[in-house]
Amino acid sequence: MTTERADQELPTLAKRFGALVIDWLLCLLISNFFGDPLRDGWPPVVVLILEYGFFVGLFAQTPGMAVLRLKCVSFKDGGRIGIPRALLRGVLLALVVPALIMDPQRRGLHDKAAGSIVVNP
Repeated sequence: MTTERADQELPTLAKRFGALVIDWLLCLLISNFFGDPLRDGWPPVVVLILEYGFFVGLFAQTPGMAVLRLKCVSFKDGGRIGIPRALLRGVLLALVVPALIMDPQRRGLHDKAAGSIVVNP
């Protein structure tokens, strides 16, 4: 991790949760096209995982992160994490528990597994 990232102020948990809520609402809307998210729980979860894989992998932020001005970047160099690592992060985030276990840098197990960190840009 570069020194500028180490000195950077980390986003609050409220800000991160707010971005997740925005993304979840978008996933509920999109999943209506191929399933009933109120009856079946899997459509919005699949959309969330794909959203994370695409947006975090290519742009370092989901739509919710963009609204709240957050980025999910590589812990080592501050660059994009790529689609495979973003998909892994999305799958682990969908499991919920890995996201709840955090270290002092507010990196959940999903961030550690993907080698990522959420920062204020």
